[in-house]
Amino acid sequence: MSEAIKKKPELGSIKVDPSGTVQKMEGVNYTIYSPRVNDLGNLYFVEVDSNVCEGCGECETHCPTGAIQETEDGTRSIVDPAACMNCGQCLTHCPYGAVTERVSYVSEIFEKLKDPDTVVVTMTAPAVRYALGECFGTPVGTYTGGKMQAALRRLGFDYIWDNEWTADVTIMEEGTELLERVKHGGKGDKPLPQFTSCCPGWIKFCESFYPDLIPHLSTCKSPVGMLGPLAKTYGAEQTGVDPKKIYTVSIMPCIAKKYEGLRPEMHASGQRDIDATINTRELAYMIKKAGINYMALPDEEPDPVLGMATGAATIFGTSGGVMEAALRLAYEVISGKTLADPSIIAVRTANGINKVDVDVPGFGPVRIAVVSGLDNAAKVCEEVRAGTSNLHFIEVMTCPGGCVNGGGQPVDPSIMEASVFKKMVAKVNKRFNMRKIA
Repeated sequence: MSEAIKKKPELGSIKVDPSGTVQKMEGVNYTIYSPRVNDLGNLYFVEVDSNVCEGCGECETHCPTGAIQETEDGTRSIVDPAACMNCGQCLTHCPYGAVTERVSYVSEIFEKLKDPDTVVVTMTAPAVRYALGECFGTPVGTYTGGKMQAALRRLGFDYIWDNEWTADVTIMEEGTELLERVKHGGKGDKPLPQFTSCCPGWIKFCESFYPDLIPHLSTCKSPVGMLGPLAKTYGAEQTGVDPKKIYTVSIMPCIAKKYEGLRPEMHASGQRDIDATINTRELAYMIKKAGINYMALPDEEPDPVLGMATGAATIFGTSGGVMEAALRLAYEVISGKTLADPSIIAVRTANGINKVDVDVPGFGPVRIAVVSGLDNAAKVCEEVRAGTSNLHFIEVMTCPGGCVNGGGQPVDPSIMEASVFKKMVAKVNKRFNMRKIA
């Protein structure tokens, strides 16, 4: 049990921003707003601030679905939330900081942390611990998982549970499902190829643009989609806590996970499985607001009930990581042999489409593809739809390079420093568009 559950920290002095307040967190403007399931259909998770937008079009370039369009005055706007996959790549690439987040549970979480009758638990994704340190001065990619766990305890989270635990569950479930599909030759309700189902941006993309391929999606929930109900069932049972008192906080590198947490089907526990979702930038803001000296913290471990994990779970945060982890399981189950080297480096993909045959003794080649980015996913989906794909297993990550480059990660400061020439051209174009004669 965490020490935090015995005595809540003194958070009373922290001013909680009311709903509707705009708060800058790690260089990005957030609107304090905690939506509910009924809000999902018309909810913008990211939005372009027309007062800040200079019409450079960089966001439009990085939008994989064309959801961002030019308006009459040359600025950009998201035309419809249904067309937006909530990936946030527009936000992380805008040189003016014009793209904002419209959902933030930070104030609600602080209120829950202050409440002695609420048991607040964390569910952190693998990629967060490789980026959080950047907000405190570490070099890009520095692992600070131990300090992250310690900071969460200092904030007053009662149990530090880890998404890596259910990433391991995903490996077993998704790998087993793949074996079943291969065993049945991809017939009936188990067609081949099988697509991964961890990435919420990809899932919304498939549902929106390729609904006929939904049977190809793995039936597994994402790791946090599993951990939420486990926290309020198995976790509650193991800790002796009334599940109605548990408040689950998903901490992700991703904006689209906020959408996933609000999906109406996320109530397997009999109540909301995921009560709140924040991203890496918001967690850094909370740590700083609480006055915690992050870099001075000792390294600590997560709580054991739902906090243990393997190395296979950790690599989920990179493109190709889910595939590699699942293939390890499939290889050993099919062949009955242990991999001499568990690293299947050939499937690791920074960008584009990577197709690889992995030879499995007793079966032959397992034909897989790792896809980075939704523009590339569309190409593969067209092949599957046309019946020309001979693949067994396809991993799709919305964000190029995977979750480590998610829309909720720290923004590269150099992107916010557009060249003088680029800024000048953008301003001239905006002024020109504003002076158009009707």
